[in-house]
This record gives sequence, structure tokens and C-alpha cells, in this order.
Amino acid sequence: MTMTTHHHHAHSHSHSPLLLPFVLTLIFAFVESFGAWLTGSLALLGDAGHMFSDSAALGLAWLASWIAQRPSSARHNFGYLRAEVLVALFNAFAMLVVVVGIVMEAIQRLQQPHEIKVAEMMLIATLGLVINLFVAWYLHRDDGHKHSINQRAAFLHVLGDLLGSLAALLSGLVIYLTGWLAIDALLSLLIVALISVSAVRLLREALHVLMEGVPAHLHHQHILEALQQQECVHSVHALRVWAIAPEHVTLTAHIVVKDMQQWATLLPSLHQMLRQRFEIHDAVLQPELLDEQHSNSCSLNLV
Repeated sequence: MTMTTHHHHAHSHSHSPLLLPFVLTLIFAFVESFGAWLTGSLALLGDAGHMFSDSAALGLAWLASWIAQRPSSARHNFGYLRAEVLVALFNAFAMLVVVVGIVMEAIQRLQQPHEIKVAEMMLIATLGLVINLFVAWYLHRDDGHKHSINQRAAFLHVLGDLLGSLAALLSGLVIYLTGWLAIDALLSLLIVALISVSAVRLLREALHVLMEGVPAHLHHQHILEALQQQECVHSVHALRVWAIAPEHVTLTAHIVVKDMQQWATLLPSLHQMLRQRFEIHDAVLQPELLDEQHSNSCSLNLV
């Protein structure tokens, strides 16, 4: 006797928090470009280019979050949830490319320092700091929900802008007080080192999801043992756990049972345990009957 039972939990999305950060970042990129033209500052022009790349990343992240809300279909059974993972992967790569560009520029500036208009730089950097602080808070505020990998990728870009504005302020202050031009490049190198660590972690997480690895917060053996400890379950095999997206975990398993008549009661109990202990809402469990000579009657205790 073969039975396959599905338990599906719809993946819900709230209104995307990425649209407002995208608009603010794009507007300030234009403001900074105008400021670079007005002051003749190459540093501001370079940072404006960085802001444009970040606004593009935020725009892609917003687009991906919108695509991910599309329902599943006969052609795409799990919907479009992995659009967010793909954009997060792209944004992590893009951030590493930006890091390489900043490192090369910093090395060049260490070798050939040039004049910096401190007052104008600090004024625009202050405005940028205020905007980026608001955007970072807006993306990372505690709204009672876990942040998606796509949202964290966008936050990483904003964090880069925020640290860049802070570095510009600090370097401007040091240059104003001491005239030491190299501080600008040195602070940039420190910041990109910190951003690189976060970018690499994000890259690894996105690749792990695409390779259908077991989510980091779950342990395959723990789930296996929890299933096998349930009443009327003799053993479990062919257990597979993976994530369609980091917030959408899927599980399949074959459950060898001692008494097939208990399956109708056992199945809800197993689903309840998976939800409560592991937050797994999408599970496909298939029962298999134990050989008659090993089968014993059992009393079922619900979890």
C-alpha cells in the first residue's frame, strides 16, 4: 500500500520594504553627482557612482521581492521564491566588484595623494550619512518578521554607503586638523575589509540555498531522531531537507510504521511536531508498513 500525503503552508509576503530605500538612494545619487560637478570633487563623483550602483541593487532587490510574491503554477510548483536568492547572489558579487574597485582607487591615492575640498565633502557626506542611517534603520527595523536573504543583501549595500559617508566625515575632520591626506584611503581599506566579510558570508548562504543544502539552523540528524521517536514509527529513511528560499523549508521522508491503521492519526501528529520544533511547514511524508513478523500493536500519543 502506497500513500503520499502533502502538507503545504503558503508562503506569505508583506509589502516590500525595499521601494522607499531604492527611491531615496537614487535621488541622493543625483544630488551627489550635482555636488561633484559643482565642487569639482572626484571623490564625490566616485561615491556618486557607488550610490548609483547601490540604487540599482536596491531596485533589483525590490523587483525580486515583487516577483517572489507570484503564486505557484503548474510550471513553477514552488512559485518564484528563488528570484530573491538569485538577486541576493548577484548583489553579493556586485559588492565584491565594488570592493575591488575601492581597493584599487585607495592604493592609487596612497601613491599619489591629491587635493580634497574638505568643507564640501563633509557637508555632502553628512547629508549622505543621515539618509543612509534612515535607510539602514528602515531595512533592519524589527517588524516581527525574519529578514529575507534578498533584504539582507540590500542592507549590505546600504551599510557600505553608510560606512562610506562616515569615513568621509572622519577623514575630512582629520585632513582639516592635520592635513594628512592618506587617512581617506586608509579608512576606505578598513571599511571594505569589513564589508568583504559580510559579502562573502552572504555569497556562501545564497550558494548553499541554490545547491539545496540543509538550512544552517537545522540538523538532519536531529530531525531524523525526532521523527523516529514518535509512537508507531519504527524507522525513517530517504529523509531530505532543503530550502526553496531561506524562509521556506521543505521536507520529504518515508515513514516505516508499525500499524497502518494508525496513519490517519499519526500524520497530523508528525506535522505538528515538525512545525513546533523545527518550523517546517511544508512536509511530504510517505508511510511504509513494517513486515508482519516485526509488527506490533502500538498506542499513539499525540505530540
